[in-house]
Formats: sequence, C-alpha cells, structure tokens
Amino acid sequence: MKLLRIGPAGSERPVLLDGTGTYHDLTAVTADIDGAFLASGGLDRVRLAHEAGDLPELDVTGLRVGAPIARPGAVVCIGMNYAAHAAESGSAPPESPVVFYKPPNTVVGPFDDIMLPRGSVKTDWEVELAVVIGRTARYLDSPAEALACVAGYAVSNDVSERAFQLELSGGQWSKGKSSETFNPLGPWLVIPDEAPGTLGLRSWVNGEPRQDSTTADMIFDVACLIWHLSQFTVLDPGDLVNTGTPAGVALSGRFPYLAPGDVVELEIDGLGRQRSTVKEAP
Repeated sequence: MKLLRIGPAGSERPVLLDGTGTYHDLTAVTADIDGAFLASGGLDRVRLAHEAGDLPELDVTGLRVGAPIARPGAVVCIGMNYAAHAAESGSAPPESPVVFYKPPNTVVGPFDDIMLPRGSVKTDWEVELAVVIGRTARYLDSPAEALACVAGYAVSNDVSERAFQLELSGGQWSKGKSSETFNPLGPWLVIPDEAPGTLGLRSWVNGEPRQDSTTADMIFDVACLIWHLSQFTVLDPGDLVNTGTPAGVALSGRFPYLAPGDVVELEIDGLGRQRSTVKEAP
C-alpha cells in the first residue's frame, strides 16, 4: 500500500496507489495524510475501505505530486550515518548518532524545483531513506520497540549548502540545511510491510551516476535511530526522520556542486523515484 498526495501545493488530496497500479481517492476517509490521520489508525481505515471496494478510482494524469505527508511537525536528520560517506567527508564514523533539524517548510514534492539560495556556491544532493512516524516514540526501552512506531518509508533529498553548513555555520549545520525547497520528499509513503529489507539508494545529476549504495552501509539502523532519538525528544505521528546519506556527494570533491538547470534524480528500491530541476531562488 502506497499513499501519496496529489494536486497544487497547499491543496493536495490524499490518494492510495494499490498493488495493481490503480489510484484511489481517499478524501472520504481523511482530509489529508498527516499526524492526526496516522495517530488515529488511519492506515487501517484505508486498508479496510480498499478491501471493501469503497474507494473510487482517480485519474491523476498530469497532476502534480506533492510530498506524501502534510507538513510534518519536525524534520529530524541524522548526519554521517553511512560509513563510506563519513570517510569521504574526512570524519571518523560517529560513536553516537549525529542529529540536526531542518524546518518543516523545507519539505516539498518529489518533482518540485530545488531553489538555489542567494549566494550559494556549494549546494549538494543527498539521497536518504526517510522514516515517517506513526505512533508516539517517547523513552522507548529498546530498539526492538522502535519499528512499531514507524508508519512508513519514503525517498528524501536532504539538500545541503556546504559553504553555509561548514564555513559559515558558527558551529551548527542548520544554515546549510534550512533553505526553501531543501527537502524534496516522495513520491510515496510506503507502509513497512511492503518495503524491502536491505534497500539500494541511488542518485544521478544530469543523468550521470552519483550515489550507489545500500542501507547495509548504515552505521545506525532505523530501529536504533528511533530508539535513540526517543531518549532525547518525543517523536510524534507525522514527524519525519531522515536517516543519512551514502557516499557520492559533491562534498567528496569528486563531483561539481549543483548549478541552475541541473536535474537531480533519486531512487530507493521499492520506494519510487524523484526528479528535481535546480533553479535560482527568485
């Protein structure tokens, strides 16, 4: 079961994409795919309505695809969580998860443009496995409890301006992570029992390969991350957790940074593919 949101920015409608490739309108079940929907058993209601044949089919041809969840309450990100990426960044693998935040207003649709911020010279791409929280995670006793708090997974691009992040940071990463459009998300929210185990992650710029790795290279897996975060903050339904990026970014020095007109494509096994065009911020 894949959930998505279709329509103009700010006016998306919730949609189900079933296993036959058919789209179904979910507005009779929920007004949106958000924290309230997830917290109230919304996924079960969608499943039951679909099994009962109560969801009308929907033609989505030519319509914009929005982020698969409405604006999250928090976007929590993990840094240097792939061993090879830590190495290409010149850092030792962290002994504890590196955590930073992005503003929720960075989240945009999977085919929306990426806007280069004013003064940007080092804007970078980062394909990441995103985790959407479906149940409150607060002081979990062990990683074994964590996966029950996961509503689903999605493709995320943790776009980063490296000069802002590292040279003008003042000691924090937030300046390089917070510009508008710096978190394309989607196309789908895929429920956990339909997501493959070990996932391949790939990225391209202008059709040329950049990242090509798997979640097997993660230093801290999803269960460990959710458990760890719950010791320091309360994760609420609808929150988004970006779990880190593999090697192959421009920060490595092997590739040029993004420029206007570049096309960035990301893909994760079973979770779909996104495509963004880079433009100057107006």
